[in-house]
Amino acid sequence: MDNQANPVTLPDDTQALKAMLRTLIEERDEEKQRAEKHEQRAQEQTRRANNLQVENLRLQLELDRYKKWYFGPRADRLQSYAELAQLLLNFAGEMDRKPVNPDDLPSRSEAPEELRRVKRRKGWRNLAKFENLPVTTQVNELSAAERARPCCGIERKEIGADESWQVEYFPSHFERIHHVRKKYACQGCENNGNNPQMETAAKPEMAIDKGMAGPGLLAYIATSKFSDYLPLYRLEDIFERQGFEIWRATQSAWCGDMADLAEPLWGLMAERVRASHVAATDDTIMPMLSKGKTTNERKWVYVGDDAHPYNIFDFTLSRGRDGPNYFLKDYRQVLLADAYGGYNDVVAGNQITRAGCWAHMKRKVTLAWSR
Repeated sequence: MDNQANPVTLPDDTQALKAMLRTLIEERDEEKQRAEKHEQRAQEQTRRANNLQVENLRLQLELDRYKKWYFGPRADRLQSYAELAQLLLNFAGEMDRKPVNPDDLPSRSEAPEELRRVKRRKGWRNLAKFENLPVTTQVNELSAAERARPCCGIERKEIGADESWQVEYFPSHFERIHHVRKKYACQGCENNGNNPQMETAAKPEMAIDKGMAGPGLLAYIATSKFSDYLPLYRLEDIFERQGFEIWRATQSAWCGDMADLAEPLWGLMAERVRASHVAATDDTIMPMLSKGKTTNERKWVYVGDDAHPYNIFDFTLSRGRDGPNYFLKDYRQVLLADAYGGYNDVVAGNQITRAGCWAHMKRKVTLAWSR
């Protein structure tokens, strides 16, 4: 009704009418372009928000994986604190490059939380096997002058005692063991000019033939170096502080002699491991001092089954297949190992049944899923 009451006045000129129509079409196209740009911006913001959310989840999974590698089983740990610090530094750099949501910023009204302090328990804690330690009693008494009363000079009488305990450590000490081998002969034969048939008492067996090191000293050196990972040059300083000097070259030679002494036992244990139905193996990097630098060598471990519970270590100068190929040359049963290609020829040549490692499989699946 309004349009009929107030009709739009159109020009009678054809050119003016065409110009008006072109203007309306251009305005419509511009409005349509503005609507399309607005929709594109909305879609771009939505896509960017989705990408940020996916990136945030990826970084969170990556951080969880780094934590698992460092705090998880030994096979999944990182090599050093420096490697962990570098990974966390890279992770923090990626997080810093991401835009910050204003809602995530703390308000000024929020007060910082007070640091939680851990209270230490008073007194001494229970020590394992404390009652099994030998006891040495030290009695602390007052002297005669201290027992005299200052008022009248009469000597005080004992009425009791206070008792307390303390754990002390006394370092080992060196001793010289003088072996005297007495000789015996028949005096009658000697007087008659006959062969006296002298006999000498047997000398105690030595771990090292014609060596001065006793079995206790050798066991201490081997335990300190191979079990407690104490270098020989530190043992040299420890021995010097205890009053006796043993050069590290001498200790190294003794370690070689002990290895020769224990080699038959190692061979017997290796035979027991190779008799297992299932034998597990893996290798790890062992740094070895070389001329001018430290090189990475390999130590292989071979573990027997429940019927042959032995752990055998084998040392090689590289990660080549020569190490497992030599150790497993007579093995014909099930080998549990990772996907290292050096085992392929060993398994194929000896008709060994290959068993995969579930831990490595799980690690690869987790890594693929996180990507």
